[in-house]
Amino acid sequence: MHSHLGVYPSPGVKAHSDGNEMTAPVTANVWAEHSVWPQDPGFATALAGGITTLQVLPGSANLVGGRGVTLRNVPATTYQAMKFPGAPWGLKMACGENPKRVYGGKGNAPSTRMGNVAGYRAAFIDASEYLRKNGGGKPQAKPKRRWWQSSSDDKGGADSSGDAGGKRDLKLDTLAGAINGDIRVHIHCYRADEMATMIDLSKEFGFRIAAFHHGVEAYKIADRLAEEGICGALWADWWGFKMEAFDGIQENIALVDRPKNSCAIVHSDSEEGIQRLNQEAAKVIANARRAGIEIPPERAIGWLTSNAARALGVDGRTGSLEAGKLADVVVWNQSPFSSYAQAEQVYIDGARVYDRNDPARQPRSDFMLGQPGAAPGGAL
Repeated sequence: MHSHLGVYPSPGVKAHSDGNEMTAPVTANVWAEHSVWPQDPGFATALAGGITTLQVLPGSANLVGGRGVTLRNVPATTYQAMKFPGAPWGLKMACGENPKRVYGGKGNAPSTRMGNVAGYRAAFIDASEYLRKNGGGKPQAKPKRRWWQSSSDDKGGADSSGDAGGKRDLKLDTLAGAINGDIRVHIHCYRADEMATMIDLSKEFGFRIAAFHHGVEAYKIADRLAEEGICGALWADWWGFKMEAFDGIQENIALVDRPKNSCAIVHSDSEEGIQRLNQEAAKVIANARRAGIEIPPERAIGWLTSNAARALGVDGRTGSLEAGKLADVVVWNQSPFSSYAQAEQVYIDGARVYDRNDPARQPRSDFMLGQPGAAPGGAL
């Protein structure tokens, strides 16, 4: 649900740091897929951990960081060959400390939470006006121009970020796509009060939030999230590494999972954690049991599969084992919620792309060829 593989690949050197376009608080014009390096060795290790589909997102330095992309975890030379066919784009937004920290003191950029919200509102006001000028975002029956192209009576001018008006605007294309529902909104947000503020923002401008990511205080508004149809893509137990993460609890996912129509998801935000999401889910089961909440394994597996597919907008094609869906299957050597569990075989679209007992089906990045870690069995 939340990965930076390919945009922050291994080895983690400055030359590989392509996940944050820290040139303006709103960079909705950039697309994570244009930074994805398919040779990132992390894709192979994630595959060995049973990951068949993943969303790669920009980082969280910006109020609006840009588009994310949903990938099939298949070996490829180009990102185009990895894209999940027909999957909607995501829009990465971030609230709270990160954009404050990055932009505080930089000219007219936000340095407070109220400045953050003013920045979102200004961007979506621009996008709303862009849509109004261009026919509400819907193509005409016999279009002489596309909806994002300027009309003859546009007067030009500049938007709130100083971009020239009267032409196609890549930033406003993306924000308008979010308002229209074509692009799914994913928001990095920790505190319950800020999540409520972002819900208010979504209602003001008419877009829907697919998921809050990280959300260490999501348990405080679990009923509200379920009521609004918003998923929580959450850590099992990360907390306390900054002030907005201070009030996290180990039962967070279990509590978000309780209301009717809830959508709890285990995520990692880590090139290592993505290899063991099954065991991250097991930690949630154990912590919930200590709190008196019993979670059956057939429900918990949805935190890794069907719920994640729902948030990504691909649940009609994958995320569960049903006739007519893609044959994305992981064969575990025992219960995936065991500390000793390993993925023995991984199938994507019915093809066996990984086999722990067959070196010929253990993909290795070109970058790793000739290196000790690339030897068969050395992927994990």
